[in-house]
Amino acid sequence: MTLASMKRKYEPRRVHTGPNGERVATSAMIASLEAEGYDSVPAPFGNALVEAARKDDKIVGLSADLAKYTDLHVFANAMPDRFYQMGMAEQLLMSAAAGLAREGFNPFATTYAVFASRRAYDFIAMAIAEENLPVKICCALPGLTTGYGPSHQATEDLAIFRGLPNMTIVDPCDADDILGMVPQIAAHDGPVYSRLPRGKVPSVLTRHKPDYRFELGKAQVIRDGKDVLIISTGFMTMRALDAAVKLEADNIEAAVLHAPTIKPFDTETILAEAGKGGRLVVTAENHTVVGGLGEQVARTLLTNGVTPTFRMIGLPDEFLEAGALPTLHDMYGLTTDKVAAQIKSWL
Repeated sequence: MTLASMKRKYEPRRVHTGPNGERVATSAMIASLEAEGYDSVPAPFGNALVEAARKDDKIVGLSADLAKYTDLHVFANAMPDRFYQMGMAEQLLMSAAAGLAREGFNPFATTYAVFASRRAYDFIAMAIAEENLPVKICCALPGLTTGYGPSHQATEDLAIFRGLPNMTIVDPCDADDILGMVPQIAAHDGPVYSRLPRGKVPSVLTRHKPDYRFELGKAQVIRDGKDVLIISTGFMTMRALDAAVKLEADNIEAAVLHAPTIKPFDTETILAEAGKGGRLVVTAENHTVVGGLGEQVARTLLTNGVTPTFRMIGLPDEFLEAGALPTLHDMYGLTTDKVAAQIKSWL
């Protein structure tokens, strides 16, 4: 507990109310991301994996007692003979997935992002990545998508896995990304770490760009604009798009470049868009500003001689507070209003 959080402990409790003034309860663990105005898709990962498994009899699913909370229960119910419940043993989960891959299977292993990146890292590095095995590690609760505090907030997972050779890394924005991602990573001949929105996941990208289709390894412009370029990943692309709409009221045109694949990085598209003169370049990510998308973009630009005015939106280099997600996102600057206000202050 930080000094700031100790002080807030004795502040009057904030009560969240709905549009009609009724009291709204929120849970630190299960409160969904605010996605007003967007349709949602139930369990897109689980359903997409079932569809992929019908075409590939080598696909199997494993979980460390978290099938229900990673949407793998959909796969387990549909194909119980191809599902393995490993219990609360993440190291065993990754080792078993590696063994199945060695025997010719195409394993999808799910847990929480914080457990894969911290607790099972060495097993992933030695048993999966070093051997370049096609294990797909798909993890819920990435970054600040739970209010349960540092024990469950995987705010540094991208930085951890970016340094691991052979590892492909994906940070999908929404249901559109997930539905397109699953068959592509299933076909990828190598290890993959993917962050995983779960439950009722909003459909964002096709609303803003109807022809959007996920492409592994590719970044895509979702909307154009002459004043600022926001390069974003994960659910922060949703916030960037909503902020861009909000900024229109102030005659600010914001482009949004969605980069769902963190590694390998789409250097060509990033340089082409950031190289268009006269635009502020801002990165937005649900991850610590240390070692994530922002630093990757900055390195890419600087080493290629592209030097626009550059800023980063992300989580601070600290252990975060516990609480309800709306409160935490406002506190750490991840809401639409905070993103828009920050960009306005930089222009």
